[in-house]
Amino acid sequence: MIKVGIVGGTGYTGVELLRLLAQHPEAQVEVITSRSEEGVAVADMYPNLRGHYDLCFSVPDVAQLAACDVVFFATPHGVAHSLAGEILENGGRVIDLSADFRIRDPELWAQWYGQDHGAPDLLNEAVYGLPEVNRETIRSTRLLAVPGCYPTAVQLAAIPLLEAGLIRPEGIIADCKSGVSGAGRGAKVGSLLCETSESMMAYSVAGHRHLPEICQGLSDAAGQAVDLTFVPHLTPMIRGIHATVYSELKSQDAGDLQALFEQRYANEPFVDVMPAGSHPATRSVRGVNMCRLSVHRPGNGNRVVVLSVIDNLVKGASGQAIQNMNLMFDLEETTGLNQVGLMP
Repeated sequence: MIKVGIVGGTGYTGVELLRLLAQHPEAQVEVITSRSEEGVAVADMYPNLRGHYDLCFSVPDVAQLAACDVVFFATPHGVAHSLAGEILENGGRVIDLSADFRIRDPELWAQWYGQDHGAPDLLNEAVYGLPEVNRETIRSTRLLAVPGCYPTAVQLAAIPLLEAGLIRPEGIIADCKSGVSGAGRGAKVGSLLCETSESMMAYSVAGHRHLPEICQGLSDAAGQAVDLTFVPHLTPMIRGIHATVYSELKSQDAGDLQALFEQRYANEPFVDVMPAGSHPATRSVRGVNMCRLSVHRPGNGNRVVVLSVIDNLVKGASGQAIQNMNLMFDLEETTGLNQVGLMP
C-alpha cells in the first residue's frame, strides 16, 4: 500500500485528490496538512468524504511527510520550493500540482510568477508529468511536476500535428474556456455567483502564466520554437475546460488528420479521439481523468481546428497527478481512475 501525504488539502485540487484516492485500491492517505485548519476533521470540512476519512488537518511536518512514500503538493506557487528538497533528501517522492517545477528556466519562471525560484537546483531532475509524452521518464522520477489545466488541454490538441510537422509553428491560436473552480477556493469578488453567472469574459489576454508552460511543451513537440496566442476565458460553469486550437497547415497535402490523431493516441487510456465531425462537450468529462478531442478541417482548407475538453480538476490536476503516481509506483496506469463521467 502506498502511503500518501497531501500538503494543502483544503482547496479544490486537494479535496479532489481525497475523493479520487478514497477509491484507489493501492493508496492510503496518512497525512493531510493545512496551517489554517489545524485540528479540523477532513469529513467536517467536506461532508462528501464522510465514512472515507478519519483524518484531521495538521501543520506540515517534514519528518511526518517524509515518512510517506509520496507527497502531493496542492499548494499555492512557491510552497513546494521550500519543502520538496527536504522530503526528497529523506527518501520520499514529490508530486507537485502547482507550477513550481513545470518551467525549466528559473528566470523565466520568476518573470511570470513574480518571485525568485526557490529551488533551482531541483529543476534538472523534475519531470513534466504529461504521460502521453513523458511516460517512461515519469516511471523513474522522484520529483514530478503536474501540468496545468490549460496546458494539458492545449498540448494534447496540438502535439500530434507538431510532431508530424504538418502545421506552421507560428500563428497557433488557443482559445480556451474554463469553469470557475479553476480560480481556486479562496474568496474572490471575481468568483462570486453574481459576478460569473450568466456572463463570460476573457482575461489575461496580454499574457497568462500558463503561456510559457504551453510554449515549452509545444516547442518540444515541434523541435523548434512556436509562436502561440493564448486567450483564456471564464465561463459560468463549475468544472471543465474547452480549448479550441487553431493552426495553419504547411501544405494542402496533409493526409488524413483523423487517422493521425487516432494513431497517435491509440494506446492512451485517457485520451479519446472522437469520430470525425464530433463536437466534444465539457459535461462528458465531468469528474473523470479523460481528454476528449476532435479534429476539423473547415472547408478542407489550410486551417485545422482541434477541440479539446477536460475536467480542470481531474485530468487538469488531481486525476493526472494520480495517473503519474501510478506510473511512478509501477501500477496499472488506470488504477483508481476508471470512473464514468457525470451526466447530466
